[in-house]
Amino acid sequence: MEPIQWLCEQHPFLTYQCFSIPFAFLFYILAKQGCLSLTYRYLFLASGGCILAIVTMGVYSLLLFISTVIFVLLVCSLSPERVHPWVFGLQMGWQTFWHLLIQYREYYLNEPTDSRLLLSMSSLMLLTQRVTSVSMDLQDGGRVTLMTQCRVFLPLISYALNFTALLGGPLSSFDQFVYFVEQTTISPPPQPLSVISYKGFQVLSLEWARNYLTRLLRDNASSLSVSNNVLTDVLWIWGLAVVLRIRYYSHWKISECLNNAAGLGFRGMVREDNPNWSGLSDGDLWTTEMSCQVSEFARRWNGTTATWLRRLVFQRCKTAPLVMTFGFSIWWHGIHLGQFVGFLLWAAAVRADYQIHKYLKPKLTSTRRRLVRTCLCWLNTQMVMACVVIAIELRSTSSLKILGLTYTGVFPLLNVLFIFILRVLCKTLT
Repeated sequence: MEPIQWLCEQHPFLTYQCFSIPFAFLFYILAKQGCLSLTYRYLFLASGGCILAIVTMGVYSLLLFISTVIFVLLVCSLSPERVHPWVFGLQMGWQTFWHLLIQYREYYLNEPTDSRLLLSMSSLMLLTQRVTSVSMDLQDGGRVTLMTQCRVFLPLISYALNFTALLGGPLSSFDQFVYFVEQTTISPPPQPLSVISYKGFQVLSLEWARNYLTRLLRDNASSLSVSNNVLTDVLWIWGLAVVLRIRYYSHWKISECLNNAAGLGFRGMVREDNPNWSGLSDGDLWTTEMSCQVSEFARRWNGTTATWLRRLVFQRCKTAPLVMTFGFSIWWHGIHLGQFVGFLLWAAAVRADYQIHKYLKPKLTSTRRRLVRTCLCWLNTQMVMACVVIAIELRSTSSLKILGLTYTGVFPLLNVLFIFILRVLCKTLT
């Protein structure tokens, strides 16, 4: 039992997701063979989520159960156009209460936060995505399939507590979920064992790289405070940000494995013997990290959440939609000081990115200039995102001190400065 205990302590999220994969594959086999009726398919997914929540979160699983009950009651009792304001307000109020309670315990009482509470908060944030996705579908008119299913308790409960998405997403729409549950017996996707093995190998590779980089950074951490070499300090900060981002890629990939094991995420056949399982994904390391623009990185990072934020805030705000979107991200993530600074810097960098590329693109006509611009923009994107990720992940003032002492915080500030320089140039030229 010692290796299992070590895994649970060091990598709790990966451990819980890995242990859930056999049950997801069992669901796929039983559904494909017709052993589960439609009702039992919904029950299997919902009961699996309830058991997983109780086992991993203990008493804090009540946070999810209370939210789910309130959500279902609201959807089934209110008219479609009134559902979203109530669901959004109550869900975000409930989530914010617990975020503030955690901060009170951490910063005022100096008490360590129970890991089960932190896990339940992470799941509650994902639940917020799912319930508001349904409420927006209803407010926007919805479709007939959505409206008829929303008058039934079981599909809504199963969607909210589905064990394949409980701990790690990615976000799928209610219509996608209902279609999957209904069609998995009639037209099942191909066996997912090969894609599970492939993505599982990717997770192992990512975790190996993360552990190796962590040891490397730890070995060189002592020289960070005494080093007078700015380049060395900047590289150390960049390496720390890479380690933090790899953890996300690893989590997203294992969540894809879990969903694929149940049959979710299949997008058809690329070739006769090559199924496409990219239907549910929050991001790919290579594609995201090769982004040469901060705005491009923002769209690719945590893809389903970025799409949800765009629909929930950006497309609905007529005044300063970019600032409002990143401002809501601060609220949704927990309103820590580091998150406040990190997301505002990210918003400013995205705004600067639009302005800079709009100004430079017509002036870069030769291949060499475009290549130089691409390289410099990639370096700028990496350093800006390093500052953003460290500020958001470390959350407290310590992260801001690190960025200041190593001069890494200069990079996003330069992006902000470019906005004012370009405005002055435009006014001068006109």
